[in-house]
Amino acid sequence: MKTTLYTLLPLALLLSACTTPVEPALKDIGTRNGPCVEGGPDTVAQRFYDLRIDQHAQGKPDTAQLEQYRPYLSARLFNDLANDRAARNKLAKLPNWDIFSGQATAPTDARVHSASRILNTDARNIPLRVDLTRDQGKGGQSMQWQDEVLMIREGRCWVLDDVRYLGNPPTAPTGTLSQALEPR
Repeated sequence: MKTTLYTLLPLALLLSACTTPVEPALKDIGTRNGPCVEGGPDTVAQRFYDLRIDQHAQGKPDTAQLEQYRPYLSARLFNDLANDRAARNKLAKLPNWDIFSGQATAPTDARVHSASRILNTDARNIPLRVDLTRDQGKGGQSMQWQDEVLMIREGRCWVLDDVRYLGNPPTAPTGTLSQALEPR
């Protein structure tokens, strides 16, 4: 009887462990006080660039555009662009270039690389390459370059937090959007 009890006890514990729901190790990362776009980091980044291309957005975003971009931007970047007086003054003094692509004119096509190659599903930030193209019109050569967007998690949302200009833009004063906005 005692032997049977010793064999059944571990079996009962094993069965109870199988029926207990498992909570994910990372339920929520931080908080998000603004609206959210559904999808993973690559989906959100692609939707952001698609929105800008559909709007034929050029240069620095105005207040109305920033409100449309709110679900796609991190709280830090949105506040830097919308509320921070030093960042706005710095942005106003910068040459007229597209801050989300680092070129003088915005792209006419953007393809965000897939995040499926990233193995860590609990990552808090993911840099993604973006292939950008600017069609120069009839008879013009199209221009192609690559940038990198830093996507971070705020709460359960993926949002754009920074842009690294990889296309060696002659008009961009620094290597990233955040650096361009830093007061000096």
